[in-house]
Amino acid sequence: MFCLVHMSYFKKLNKLVRMMHYPQKKRPEGITFTLFQAEEKSDFERLLDVFQEIIVHTAGDVDEAWEWMNELDKEYKLFSSEYSMEDFVEDLKKHGYLKDDEDKPNGKGLAITAKTEQVIRQRALDQIFGDLKKSEKGNHKTKHIGAGTDSTGDLRNYSFGDGIDQISVTESVKNAFTNNGMDDFKLTEQDLVVNDTHHSAQMSTVLMIDISHSMILYGEDRITPAKKVAMALAELIKTRYAKDSIDIIVFGNDAWPITLKDLPYLKVGPYHTNTVAGLNLALDILRKKKQANRQIFMITDGKPSCLNLPNGEYYMNSNGLDSYITGKCMNKAKEARKLGIPITTFMIAQDPYLRSFVEEFTEANQGKAFYTGLKGLGQMIFEDYEKNKKKNIR
Repeated sequence: MFCLVHMSYFKKLNKLVRMMHYPQKKRPEGITFTLFQAEEKSDFERLLDVFQEIIVHTAGDVDEAWEWMNELDKEYKLFSSEYSMEDFVEDLKKHGYLKDDEDKPNGKGLAITAKTEQVIRQRALDQIFGDLKKSEKGNHKTKHIGAGTDSTGDLRNYSFGDGIDQISVTESVKNAFTNNGMDDFKLTEQDLVVNDTHHSAQMSTVLMIDISHSMILYGEDRITPAKKVAMALAELIKTRYAKDSIDIIVFGNDAWPITLKDLPYLKVGPYHTNTVAGLNLALDILRKKKQANRQIFMITDGKPSCLNLPNGEYYMNSNGLDSYITGKCMNKAKEARKLGIPITTFMIAQDPYLRSFVEEFTEANQGKAFYTGLKGLGQMIFEDYEKNKKKNIR
């Protein structure tokens, strides 16, 4: 149901809708400017942009999305007698964005389709990382020289195991003439040189998302940006770095893996923050990966406040930083360090005592930490991912 706790997000939607309705004003003086001509869109295409934005925030709840659109319609007149909400719903169904929800009584309800899930992942990628083109092989360079597919522009002596296609014929023949003379030409192994290449490193990433209740406290929606980042990063890896892998896990009182398909429906729960459970699961996943390069990205805004006890119960403490809980977190940071797995923490909160904890945690792991708000979170994760991909993590 639409409520006041979502007003900050509603203001952002207002900006999106205003851009659809009002052209850019003419700039004064000097150069002659014309009014901004937005790309011509049909009523359906125009409203589809708004619907896609809202459906991420409502965690795939179509009924709640209609409530949001009704609120926007009161101010911006999204619909008209020529194109009503009913017309829009029918077009969404016709184009494969909506389907009948079989889980509701008598099937009277609507749900988004797999096509919508893919479209909003691509939309998140475009919004956060820009229009990235699919790479043919999904490789990336590291600073290390050796067998690979990306040429460095340098030459080196032939070594057993180098492919024939790597041999520089011109330079090798030139060496043969220099070493053996014109009269007794012969090409030996010592004459052969090959084009040097970069290693094509592969990366295994686990993205941890905090879904504790604090992710929607104080009237600020933090889970929607986190979901968008996860969708964008997953879509980036699928389209540009096909040889890399990404696993997504969420953590509240416990931790569990989710699939790419689950992301649009992800919600915050009435949970504490069991960071240790999340790290345990992340490390279990990465131990099974064959890639030498492994890393953990953790998006969180709250302090660790929960642990699993051996008897199956929980130990919880939300008052300040509990040394028992933080001690277990430090142990996990050190364990990851021994396995050569760096942890990059994206800390949304700015509290000094929490920053101090994250600094200590980062030092124990020899990883990295970013203290950031929601704005620019996606770009920061992308840049760090790209940077890590250009080196072998040992």
